[in-house]
Amino acid sequence: MKPSSMGRPWLLRLAIVLGLFVANGAQAEPAKVRAGVLSYGTVNWELNVVKHHGLDRKEGVELLVTKLGGKNASAVALQGGAVDVIVTDWIWVSRQRAAGADYTFVPHSVAVGGLMVRPDAGIKSIGDLRGRKIGIAGGPVDKSWLMLRAYAMKSIGADLKNIATPTFAAPPLLNKIMLKGEIPAALNFWHYTARLKAAGMVELVSVTDLLPALGINGRPPLIGWVFSERWAKDNGPAIKGFLKSLRAAKKIMASSDAEWDRLRPLTKAKNDATFVALRKAYRAGIPKSFGDEDIAAAKALFKTLTKYGGRDLVGKSPILAPGTFWPGYRY
Repeated sequence: MKPSSMGRPWLLRLAIVLGLFVANGAQAEPAKVRAGVLSYGTVNWELNVVKHHGLDRKEGVELLVTKLGGKNASAVALQGGAVDVIVTDWIWVSRQRAAGADYTFVPHSVAVGGLMVRPDAGIKSIGDLRGRKIGIAGGPVDKSWLMLRAYAMKSIGADLKNIATPTFAAPPLLNKIMLKGEIPAALNFWHYTARLKAAGMVELVSVTDLLPALGINGRPPLIGWVFSERWAKDNGPAIKGFLKSLRAAKKIMASSDAEWDRLRPLTKAKNDATFVALRKAYRAGIPKSFGDEDIAAAKALFKTLTKYGGRDLVGKSPILAPGTFWPGYRY
């Protein structure tokens, strides 16, 4: 018996509908990007903007955020495959590449801290730090500390490591003891520096101001998103969509005060002056562009950091490892 001719159009329509349903379902499934970030880091502000406005979904990506307890935990999570991307510095990336890894870097921020002094400390110049305590966030190979030492050698012909008393401590503790008057000067990260400014402390010199004196043109990004080169190759739409969503978030944060009002609880600013200082500093740290000039500046900075930080900082390679900056990201 021949099949009914009336059944064929119905079957055809059903096949078309099912085909469209399957195709739309496949298109609706976003590529997942697992980001590992410090639970207390300012990167969370930007990621909050991404999620609040659905910027990841608009780029065909689902951002999954994992909160981590420290910088070492971030590295372990990336190396162990628990996350796809983390925020760290390109010095770490270069060191890892020199050891055979394939991690690569795209910029997140050019925000830097500065050397803050108490207004009653009588410190008006780098030379006035002689014989004084300097609080330093991080450790002996903190990048800002190494740059300040290099700057002092150029400006007063002496290494601050030898003529001052460096005191290393966690960033929150530095702010606390400086405000209590226990140390006259502190070199801290940008968001802690912003809080000190709001509290009446004085910036003696910004880390940005050190760069020209060290023969470095431009403002190389110090921290950025880091991921495996192979992962990026295998997940091209995911990494590109993720980075586009971050650029969109930065654009909102650069222009919208209302967005910052929404974010204010995340900043933990205790007063308006602190909140405004944090907003201003964050906006100043948004990269305007990234290209060959910025990479050249990073290479020049690497030479200075290598001179003062040695293998404890850069590892086996005395030069910036090729591929440290991901070639798939320029703007």
